[in-house]
Amino acid sequence: MMSYEQLITHHFLKKIIKMKEQELKGQATDDQIAEWKKQHGQVSGIIVDGHICYLKPVTRKILSMASSVGAKDPMQFNELILNNCWLGGSEEIKTNDTLFLSAGAKLAEFIEIKEAELVKF
Repeated sequence: MMSYEQLITHHFLKKIIKMKEQELKGQATDDQIAEWKKQHGQVSGIIVDGHICYLKPVTRKILSMASSVGAKDPMQFNELILNNCWLGGSEEIKTNDTLFLSAGAKLAEFIEIKEAELVKF
C-alpha cells in the first residue's frame, strides 16, 4: 500500500507525463530551450492549464525594480517579474487574468534564494 505522499507523487508524475505527451500552447523546441540555456544558464517553465511560458533567472536589478513597484501594487510585482524574465511561450499567460494569476502564484518558487550562513570570526 502506498503512503499518502507516494500517492500524491505518483499522481503528480502521471500528470506530468500526460502533459508532456500533448503539445502545450507556446511550447518551445528543444533547440530553442538549449539556446536559451546557453545564453542565460538556466531556463524555468511555468505550465498553466495547457499553456507554458519560459523564464530566465531573476537578476538583482529586476528584483529591485519589482520590489519598489510591488510595495504600492503587489500585482505589478508579478507582472514586472514575468515580463522581464520572459523568454517565450504562450502570450495568453500574460493577457488572460486567470492564467496570469495562476502563473503569478508560482513566481515565489521561481525566485531562487539559496540558504546563507553567517559565520563570525
